[in-house]
Amino acid sequence: MSAPRVLLWVQHLLGIGHLKRAATLARALAAEGLEVTLASGGMPVPDLARQLGAAGVRVVQLPPARAADLGFRDLLDENGRAVDADWRARRTAALLAAWRAADPQVLLLELFPFGRRQMRFELLPLLDAAAAASRRPAILCSVRDILGGQRSAERHAETLDLVQRFFDDVLVHGDPAVIAFERTFPPAADLAGKLSYTGYVVEEPAKHASRAGENEVIVSAGGGAVGERLIEAAIEAKPLTGLRGRTWRVLAGDNLPPAAFSRLESLGQRVGGFAMETSRPDFTTLLANCALSISQAGYNTLLETVQAGARAVAVPFAGGAEIEQSLRARSFAARGLLDIVEESGLTPATLAAAADRAAARPAPAAGRIDLGGARASAALVARWAAQGRA
Repeated sequence: MSAPRVLLWVQHLLGIGHLKRAATLARALAAEGLEVTLASGGMPVPDLARQLGAAGVRVVQLPPARAADLGFRDLLDENGRAVDADWRARRTAALLAAWRAADPQVLLLELFPFGRRQMRFELLPLLDAAAAASRRPAILCSVRDILGGQRSAERHAETLDLVQRFFDDVLVHGDPAVIAFERTFPPAADLAGKLSYTGYVVEEPAKHASRAGENEVIVSAGGGAVGERLIEAAIEAKPLTGLRGRTWRVLAGDNLPPAAFSRLESLGQRVGGFAMETSRPDFTTLLANCALSISQAGYNTLLETVQAGARAVAVPFAGGAEIEQSLRARSFAARGLLDIVEESGLTPATLAAAADRAAARPAPAAGRIDLGGARASAALVARWAAQGRA
């Protein structure tokens, strides 16, 4: 008998955090014995298909789109042009073709209908097709612990209606003892029977014997699209800290514009003691070995930092209407897992003071939050897939 099949849809629009979390889920699903197709609608990430292919995951790259700005309403295609009706038709056809080819027992949508409303043009036809199929799949939503932006009562009602019409379960990738889903989705109680907390989703740490990053300060900005200010503040903060004699390694992210990278690299050379890179495959090893992590507070970075037991300073991104990073970072700080500098108060001096405070603390104790979300999610999806096949 062939393995149960899962189609996982994800759309990243600015950074790559949503795609990275979906990739972690896809690997866990494959490890659970499921046949996984990942349909990605964001800009292609180099080497992703090869890496996931090695884990047994098939990647389908849909015609890619990205956000025009921090408002996330307007979409641009791979050539930087505003998407039009013809593009939407091509994109919808490509997704429906991926659906038919996968023929899944489980359809798993990342974030929708709690977000990604700008993708309704393709997701509503997909949901209609799945619901009307002669062998209806289980339809699940994969959503992080905190929803970004502000939502009206009308939006909440629309979301609830879509969940009740189409979805069998909502997998919330968080720990209710840390942040309950109703914190940013007040009518969560109306999802009774269709809401499953999984714990936080984070990649299993690699088994490295490497000493990379040992005693260094690791400065990271996720994908880098909105990390320029943080990196500049970190470079200028170094001479003000008790860690000034250490190597500070900056991982600027693949999406930081080349001109910004060059400017920051020159600034680091003037200050001295900096190693500047875009990204590293051994990031979690650097975190495990470092003296201190300074980073934004994206879901993946924060969870990898906590998992590594690193002393840390987080600077939550708060551009546009975003509240997600700030809420999560504050909740983690309340549990003694990190120190915070709010973006509104970010200066070299405030960052240096936070770095010294964090470096002087004992390393955070393990087990304060549930980090088993990847395996728990895979087990839940496998149960739904078994029901769907039956």
